[in-house]
Amino acid sequence: MTGSTDPKSEPAKRGVSLSVFFPCYNEQGNVARVVQNALKVLDNLGADYEVIVVNDGSADDTGRIADELAAQNRRVRVVRHPHNRGYGAALQSGFRAATKELVFFSDGDGQFDMAEMPPLLELMRDYDIVSCYRLNRQDPLMRKINGWCWTQLVCLLFGLRLRDIDCAFKLYKREIFDNMPLCSTGALIDTEVLARAARKGCTIVQRGVHHYPRTAGAQTGASLRVILRAFRELFRLRRQILRGK
Repeated sequence: MTGSTDPKSEPAKRGVSLSVFFPCYNEQGNVARVVQNALKVLDNLGADYEVIVVNDGSADDTGRIADELAAQNRRVRVVRHPHNRGYGAALQSGFRAATKELVFFSDGDGQFDMAEMPPLLELMRDYDIVSCYRLNRQDPLMRKINGWCWTQLVCLLFGLRLRDIDCAFKLYKREIFDNMPLCSTGALIDTEVLARAARKGCTIVQRGVHHYPRTAGAQTGASLRVILRAFRELFRLRRQILRGK
């Protein structure tokens, strides 16, 4: 991964108001690196920013490390869940905690490069959401197949045209969350936000970002329990959106 922006292609984004948050569950081996990389990129932007770590009831040292990062830098805040509530709940907490005009999130596992975020900012002049897709996705083959099938199903059910619904590299105008009910506490959260935003008439643009192998910790999103829960919530969500709820 690179740790800085390309000065030839990345103009300074002065005046940007940006909340960046990372949902984390048992990411003690990644959280410090992820936050420090974000701070470096954001400092180079000269933006008005905040970095939020959502500690979703981690059982390891993620919470302690996050608290230390916050104590060292006033721009870093920690949102704490006393117990593990799920990926969707962690994202909901991040969206609610964000105070700036734009909201960006990425997972706390360090599989993306924050240096690829600044070029997305200019797109927000014309769009409400930048929903990225993974280039050369660094996951096992079966996980990639499952991800492709899930995206196709979601797009069919909700009339979306997206390449990678669950890519954890997204940028939003914070105002889209005003009066947007969010119910998903699990893996369906990306689908819910994008489907509800599209229903409201929000504009979405896509960009590719590089995906890197996980270097610490373990994936949790591919468990059978998580997958079955997502399918149950999927059809319930479709009924709710079609009824205007």
